[in-house]
Amino acid sequence: MCRIVSLTGKGQRASIAAMNTLTIRPVTPADFDQWLPLWEGYNEFYGRSGETRLDPMITEITWARFFSAGEPVHALVAEADGQLLGLAHYLFHRSTTMIANTCYLQDLFTIPQARGQGVGRALIEAVADAARTAGSPRVYWHTHETNVTARRLYDAVAKDTGFIVCRVDLP
Repeated sequence: MCRIVSLTGKGQRASIAAMNTLTIRPVTPADFDQWLPLWEGYNEFYGRSGETRLDPMITEITWARFFSAGEPVHALVAEADGQLLGLAHYLFHRSTTMIANTCYLQDLFTIPQARGQGVGRALIEAVADAARTAGSPRVYWHTHETNVTARRLYDAVAKDTGFIVCRVDLP
């Protein structure tokens, strides 16, 4: 799965405007050194840094899952001119309301300089393509209500179902 999207157009930031193409592709083991800062940026955005930082073992296991054939967890990266600009992690799971597996887009992150440039949209489209290929009729995700920047994109590409996420953290 590889998608190339043109990044030339109006309103681009200087750091992104010089790039000719954006490639969305599966992550490879060689991407770790560029993927890790994206992963850490994503987690920091959601308050998982400093004392609340994820246990490094979680990062290690998450990374390993991307390359394990038995895992339903997948990772895509957005790359331009050899630089990773964003990531998308998704997984397939069963549902009680449909026969085919559904696709959950768990993590989506782009570097701040790439926001508003079509990188997030291209990652979402690539996850949707992967879901279609896998026979999944749906891609869904969650975001925090205060994530105004991302919500502008999400409101343009997805339907707000009105569901509220509830959780119980277990000891």
